[in-house]
Amino acid sequence: MASSINIKNGFFTTKKSLHVNIPNPRCLQRQTEIKCTRAVTNSTRQHNEQYCIDIVRKKDYEGFLCSLLLPEAARRSALALRAFNVELAQIKDSVSHKTIGLMRMQFWKSAVEDIYRDDPPAQPVSAELWRAVRKHTLTRRWMLRIVSEREKDMEDRAYRNLQDLEAYGENTQSSLLYLLLETLGVKNVHADHAASHIGKAQGILTCLRATPFNSSRRKVYLPMDICMLHGASQEDFIRGSRDQNARDVVYDIASQAHVHLQHARSFTESVPHSAMPAFLQTVVLEDYLQRVRKVDFDVFHPSLQKRNPTLPLQLYLRSWRKIY
Repeated sequence: MASSINIKNGFFTTKKSLHVNIPNPRCLQRQTEIKCTRAVTNSTRQHNEQYCIDIVRKKDYEGFLCSLLLPEAARRSALALRAFNVELAQIKDSVSHKTIGLMRMQFWKSAVEDIYRDDPPAQPVSAELWRAVRKHTLTRRWMLRIVSEREKDMEDRAYRNLQDLEAYGENTQSSLLYLLLETLGVKNVHADHAASHIGKAQGILTCLRATPFNSSRRKVYLPMDICMLHGASQEDFIRGSRDQNARDVVYDIASQAHVHLQHARSFTESVPHSAMPAFLQTVVLEDYLQRVRKVDFDVFHPSLQKRNPTLPLQLYLRSWRKIY
């Protein structure tokens, strides 16, 4: 039948009102694109979250265990923060030239600024950080301080004294703890004081624990003033010395970390219970201090390079008792 065809409301019709009922392809395409966009968005979100989980589990296993014991409302954001910390921490050891490392640090500085402008880079950790910032109103200053301190650490030289190492712990690990407290909704001056001391202790012990790895690469970052005090040279640590002077250096550094843990625990009565999950890292620090003491402060002892199989249970019990 010869008849002209009109397009009306997305359907092909004839003048004689014979409805062919063929949908307009453009309408179908639009609906499909919307569905695909939603699917891709959900898929991307899941990928971003899983990326953070995987990198923290692989590079910061103890932090991963601590994050699992956080309240569900804070867990995903905490993993994003720890993934951010891991990304920054591994730059120094993963680049062949300092310039490349500084370029990566600049990327993260810009990324933090963009996150707070609601324009995060298309990168999994950045996307998860943006979500965490929006959910918990996290403080930008703490993130930027972590990046700046890691950038200074690219100088790749030993700390001049113990105070420099403590400052490093404060600017990196303590700043991370301040952010974790914010994910828990904790705003308490006593919790902040405790976080400051715990972060310093963690910074000190991280340097100590990394000594065997760094020495294998002919690098020593232990405070020079403590080494000079006991007549231990960098070469002693590079060759894995287990002499008494090297043990004395380890003893002094570990003792300072212990002092900070004691100071942190002096605030226990004043710190709200809701802050306790952020301080589970103290279990890890205490465990290392006990193990290094058992081997008479021989930082190169093989037992110190192995994971403690009872650590997950220790963390769970401490979490259940709500103490740090």
